[in-house]
Amino acid sequence: MDGLIIKALGGIYTVEASDGIYECKARGIFRKRGISPVCGDRVEISGDKDGSYIIESIGERKNSLIRPPLANLDLLLFVSSVAEPSPNTLLLDKFIAICEYKNIQPAVVMTKTDKGSFEEFERIYTKAGIPFFAADNTTGAGSAEIREFISGKLCAFTGNTGVGKSSLLNNMFPGLELSTNEISKKLGRGKHTTRCVELFKTDGGGYIADTPGFSSFDTNRYDIIFKDKLADCFREFAEYSGECRFPNCSHTSEKGCRIIEAVENGDIPRSRHQSYLEMYEEAKLLKEWEYK
Repeated sequence: MDGLIIKALGGIYTVEASDGIYECKARGIFRKRGISPVCGDRVEISGDKDGSYIIESIGERKNSLIRPPLANLDLLLFVSSVAEPSPNTLLLDKFIAICEYKNIQPAVVMTKTDKGSFEEFERIYTKAGIPFFAADNTTGAGSAEIREFISGKLCAFTGNTGVGKSSLLNNMFPGLELSTNEISKKLGRGKHTTRCVELFKTDGGGYIADTPGFSSFDTNRYDIIFKDKLADCFREFAEYSGECRFPNCSHTSEKGCRIIEAVENGDIPRSRHQSYLEMYEEAKLLKEWEYK
């Protein structure tokens, strides 16, 4: 049977198949090959005579994250707040770059819109081609649009503590019964102390990853982007690819750089390029051989 891993804990994998839910173990061959099944994997399972079930094969992944272990994400939504805490555009742009590098569609959700203006952030990210949503968790405004956007997708929400992720998800899916600083009561778990990763199914036919690994965002946990790959992770740069005076242009300070010209002309948001410059300086310090 084919199925989807919806929970992974202690070497036991819960697989959702067309005719039911199965608890499975993985064949030892995966461990020998240095492969571990993770939530989001499409797998083939079979039953033994003793009534147990085994994962026989893992389908090809379109993307994966190491920590938290998760595969085949369609969307990763970064939740930030207008105030309390204030948005951090560098952190947000690092998150978006990781998504681009991993072939995951990024999106920005701005909460607490009752406490301040979000229009400048909307301008920056829509101009960069990043889906943007504004949500007022006190009234529920905006949650329906986000719910429609993620319908039928395998997605996850991330963002710093206090930005209103739980309130947003409650407005979108009231049956979750998420409370502050707690995992879904519906899933029968307590505080964010478990390393368990779990997917729960939405009524739109999609899944949302429920994992403590997304309670705070540390881009170094997700992947490393070297300097020669960084420009490809800013989608608004693509329009000017190959147009710089120098073929090895770093887009940082060179004369004749079309990306710098686009920033000066207002075609690329200045804050996005500033984030690129800071990330490029960090990437220059990385030694590729240390990460092989």
